[in-house]
Amino acid sequence: MEYISSEEGTGLTAEKGERGANAETMTNETLNKIGGVILDACITVHRELGPGLLESAYVISLVRELYLREINTRVQVPVEMTYKETPLGKIYVIDILVENEIVLEIKAVERMEPVFKAQLITYLKLTNKKLGYLINFNVPLLKDGFLRIVNNF
Repeated sequence: MEYISSEEGTGLTAEKGERGANAETMTNETLNKIGGVILDACITVHRELGPGLLESAYVISLVRELYLREINTRVQVPVEMTYKETPLGKIYVIDILVENEIVLEIKAVERMEPVFKAQLITYLKLTNKKLGYLINFNVPLLKDGFLRIVNNF
C-alpha cells in the first residue's frame, strides 16, 4: 500500500490502480454499490480485530481493507468552512473519504452520542457529499454500530 501526501493539507491517500470514480458522474446506484463494499470491508476488519481498540487502529485497517478491494481512500481530510463569504480555513477533519464522495466517520466508543450523527451530517453539508457512514467498531456485532446517513440523495 502506498500513501501519498495530499496537496490539500494533512490528508493521506491510498490508491490502487486507475479505478477512481468521478464524483460528478457517480450515480446513487454506484454510491450504494460502494456502500456495500464499505460495509463488507468494515465487517472484515471487525472480525479480524474485534472491539476494544483505539479508533486509529480501525481507521488504518479499514483503509488497508478498502485498498485491497481497489477502493480509493483519503485519510484525515481537512474540511474548510466559510462564514459570511469569508473562508475560515480548516475547521473539521473527515476520518476517511472514499472515492472522493463517501464520508466515513469512525468511532470506537462505549456509547454512540447524538453529536456524532450531527458531526457526520455537518461534514456532508460542508463538503456537499451525498452519502456518509457513522461506524462504531466498539460493539459485539458491527451491524449495531453501522449507521448510513444521506444528504440530498
